[in-house]
Amino acid sequence: MKMSETRELQNRRAKARLTSATPAIFPMPVLIHALNRRWTPPMPRLAVDGYWRAHAIRADRLARALAARSKAPAGWIWRVGPEPGLPATFRDPPAPYREPQFSRGPGTCCVCGQPVYRFGWHRDLWDAGPNRRASWHTACVVAWRLWNAPSDHDRMLRRLQSRRCAQSGGRLWKTAEIDHRVPLFQVWSERRDTAWPALLDYWGLPNLQVINRDAHAAKCAEEARYRGRSRKAMVDAIATAG
Repeated sequence: MKMSETRELQNRRAKARLTSATPAIFPMPVLIHALNRRWTPPMPRLAVDGYWRAHAIRADRLARALAARSKAPAGWIWRVGPEPGLPATFRDPPAPYREPQFSRGPGTCCVCGQPVYRFGWHRDLWDAGPNRRASWHTACVVAWRLWNAPSDHDRMLRRLQSRRCAQSGGRLWKTAEIDHRVPLFQVWSERRDTAWPALLDYWGLPNLQVINRDAHAAKCAEEARYRGRSRKAMVDAIATAG
């Protein structure tokens, strides 16, 4: 059997399963995307997952919007460390609802703090209440991956920039790299008091850019000089105070 015939047979079976398992109320963009995929997902949950994977920018915007609705819990401050739920380093995005003392429990997303509904959706389209077995929105899973590994979305970010270097405006080369406009060390050292979830903008699309390697090297060199000057100023201030 040819591959095209195998795919057609598999898609017919998957479409039948998807049709029988999909409730009467279901996000139409997700269903349209699922039926147009090369390989049709056989279950609604897989259709939702595939939709958000294909729309990481929408997932990023939605995750930050949901976090803005939750706001930071009272008493929370951005910390790093080995304790459960804390980011290991300042390069990891802050997520207060992943910390045990601020967790809202089953049925709420540990990234944005909002209720998680059927199929990992962010709205209760079915009037069924939160899904007590879920702790992530499907969109927030995709956004979290973008924030932690933006280089995995290189092609998408290049397309958003019309394949032009964000620094020079010239053509992006194959060796172009993903960069944070405001470096994360500077966010940690100078903007740590920014209210959450506005902090998430520094990991999301507003702070991501694709730049050619030579421009990236020059930017990194300037950032290194900046860090050196900052350390020297701190040492001088301590010496003066002493």
